[in-house]
Amino acid sequence: MARAIWSGSISFGLLNVPVKLYSAVARRNIALREIRDSDSARIKHRRVAEGTDEEVPYENIVKAFEITPGQYVPIDKDEMSALAPEKTRAIDVQDFVDLEQIDPVYFDSPYYLGPADGAEKAYSLLAKAMQASGKVAIARFVFRNKEHLAALRSGAGVLTLTTMRFADEVVSPGELGDVLPEQTPKVAKKEQEMAEQLIESLSTEFDPAAYRDEYREQLMSLIERKAEGKEIVAAATEEPQATKAPDLMAALEQSIAAAKGKQGTKAKPAAKKAPAKKAKAAAKPKKRSAPRAKAKSSK
Repeated sequence: MARAIWSGSISFGLLNVPVKLYSAVARRNIALREIRDSDSARIKHRRVAEGTDEEVPYENIVKAFEITPGQYVPIDKDEMSALAPEKTRAIDVQDFVDLEQIDPVYFDSPYYLGPADGAEKAYSLLAKAMQASGKVAIARFVFRNKEHLAALRSGAGVLTLTTMRFADEVVSPGELGDVLPEQTPKVAKKEQEMAEQLIESLSTEFDPAAYRDEYREQLMSLIERKAEGKEIVAAATEEPQATKAPDLMAALEQSIAAAKGKQGTKAKPAAKKAPAKKAKAAAKPKKRSAPRAKAKSSK
């Protein structure tokens, strides 16, 4: 059973909905220890003063900001505590916006919000109202001694909260300096059309289950084989080479052909033969005999 990692309430207008916060991510990282190769003794890291081998007790360590190389402004624990944001239990909604207006670069960590005991009806009301509106709530809340900006969304009757980065934490393309070219290279219309065709040929419905952490799977396989005493032979890998400008058209053509070939290899359901009865029904009706038609007309 999931365990709540924070509790509080969603607050906007006069509405106050008690909720509990649950992690929406299950970390699958493989923890590797550092050991000495000769006897597998664990390696431990110590807090040692620079330039000496003296280990520093935790109570003697303070935070500091380096203003110039080697020159620090220390900030003690009391000063840090005085600056800490007020510990409230409110997710204070500031605005409602359209999801399409938020660049994904602002999203950070996702969580689930569940109703607190006795708040099921208010929670359900808020979830349904938000889903019907199609809006995202932008809110502020204090979590783990830090104020966070957050986006609240509703889907399938469940509220999700995703912490967000503040605007000054996101680097704009204009700050990249020499990383981007000063002038945008000219692109031929035919090249752009073929690039768009390649994108279209590779387009599909998003299925999260179709994408796996292949590195983690390979690492676990390596660990299991080594644990069984099997000999491991490292496979040679080649670095992919960048496509040169004169070869763009050829690369696009080959990529489109490969994409079409990949689509063609997918199993297609065999065409079903029409049942005999349906085939007869589909046949054109025979014309009635003339005498019968005359008989009808004489009535």
